[in-house]
Amino acid sequence: MKVPPMSDRQPQNAPAATALRVADLPQNAATPFEFAPDAKALGKIAAEMGVDALRKLRFKGEIRGTGQKDWRLTADLGFTVVQPCVVTLEPVTSRVDVKIERTFLAGFQEEFGEDEEVEMPEDDTVEPLGSHIDPYEVMLESLALNLPQYPRKDGAALGESVHTEPGVAPMRDEDTRPFAGLAALKDQLENKG
Repeated sequence: MKVPPMSDRQPQNAPAATALRVADLPQNAATPFEFAPDAKALGKIAAEMGVDALRKLRFKGEIRGTGQKDWRLTADLGFTVVQPCVVTLEPVTSRVDVKIERTFLAGFQEEFGEDEEVEMPEDDTVEPLGSHIDPYEVMLESLALNLPQYPRKDGAALGESVHTEPGVAPMRDEDTRPFAGLAALKDQLENKG
């Protein structure tokens, strides 16, 4: 199975005509782009990403030719996201600013193999070059990859959860530590003596 070029897939909520046709890009100059979706688009993207809200989102960069057939996209991604705290479920607002880079290789299949299964290179910024490069889709993918995985409200901490059958002494975190048994044995010996 060949890997479909990212630029040949259409994003669901992209504004019209965000994909740039590679044949129309100037080889010796940068092609700038910038996206700052409005509140309605931010709501749709937030729902698609499974977050409470996106308050700001900006993706600004350029596409530039490298070599004879390859292209490089570089951009700054900045966003403010509201997600539930993993401990308290209260809303947590996070600001994320990252640099994004993608290299679109014309000879991707030749370089990485023509087999049914393509082993992905260690460099996860490399993509196969299709007929179009869509910076809006790169923005959505980069947003999803850079969302905070475990947002936590300041001062929120997990408490100890103790479960046991009635009448049985519960096992606590301290009991699982390597020397907990020795401490209990020492206490028993001191009480007998």
